[in-house]
Amino acid sequence: MLDLSGYHGIVDYEPTELVITVRGGTPLSEVEAALAAAGQLLAFEPPRYGGEGSIGGAMATGLSGPRRAYAGAARDFILGARVLDGNGSDLGFGGQVIKNVAGFDVSRLMVGAMGTLGVLLEVSLKTLPQPPATVTLRYAMREADAIRTMNEWAGKPLPLSATCHAPGGLLTVRLSGAESAVRAASAKLGGEQVSGAEAFWNGLRDQTADFFRIAKTLWRISLPATTPPLDFPYPQVIEWGGALRWIAGDPDAAHLRTQVAAVGGHATLYRAARKSVPVFQPLPPGIATLHKRLKNALDPQGIFNPGRLYDF
Repeated sequence: MLDLSGYHGIVDYEPTELVITVRGGTPLSEVEAALAAAGQLLAFEPPRYGGEGSIGGAMATGLSGPRRAYAGAARDFILGARVLDGNGSDLGFGGQVIKNVAGFDVSRLMVGAMGTLGVLLEVSLKTLPQPPATVTLRYAMREADAIRTMNEWAGKPLPLSATCHAPGGLLTVRLSGAESAVRAASAKLGGEQVSGAEAFWNGLRDQTADFFRIAKTLWRISLPATTPPLDFPYPQVIEWGGALRWIAGDPDAAHLRTQVAAVGGHATLYRAARKSVPVFQPLPPGIATLHKRLKNALDPQGIFNPGRLYDF
């Protein structure tokens, strides 16, 4: 076990430049506290998992929260990284500016690699100002109607920052932006305004809501936003305007992955009481070859998390 919790701290933060550089072991709570003090945030809303998550872990998993569909994914906000490769070399990639296109973008490659390619020593991230106004609205709506509605709204100039359809037939929508824009959109969309909505979105972001806590087996499905409801007899949560679906249940893995792949998506076994099926959707042969070549280039001895993503 290589524990990076002792390698933490903010290396550089200039709010006027909207860039922060931090060491990999820095708790997300520390990073977000510094940003909040300057009226800024990590727009991709990484899960904090009870306050124990680190910025290196957030980037290694590549997970993003409710705002991802409207602000961008974790990969979109990394500007540069320092990486310890499998040969013990301290390598630097990218920089601290948005328009940095020199060489292969290895810093983005590290996002979602689950630590299989190297150790994230430092990352430089783009930050954004906190929105001046936020309102959450709620509607009683069936899954199919909610998916259609979310996609219709996504095609309009609305200040959307999160959407979620939960079991029980409730569609919850968050609007964020300038006060005038949020006020006008809220009046146009109607619905019931939700008080104390921050707790709802945090429960979704950090997976502390009952849906996530109770589920013994949990699937994370990524697919085109307009895909109709998945026909499985288990509770489902729909995020990102329909592009992210969570299934709390134990469907036949092969059938699920075949159905999801047919529409251009993939299914990840996010949590399970038993590990009888692969966690990640099997890769096509050509993509698997590229993964192996990247692994061999950055970690030729197979030191970092062998088998964590795939069986190599």
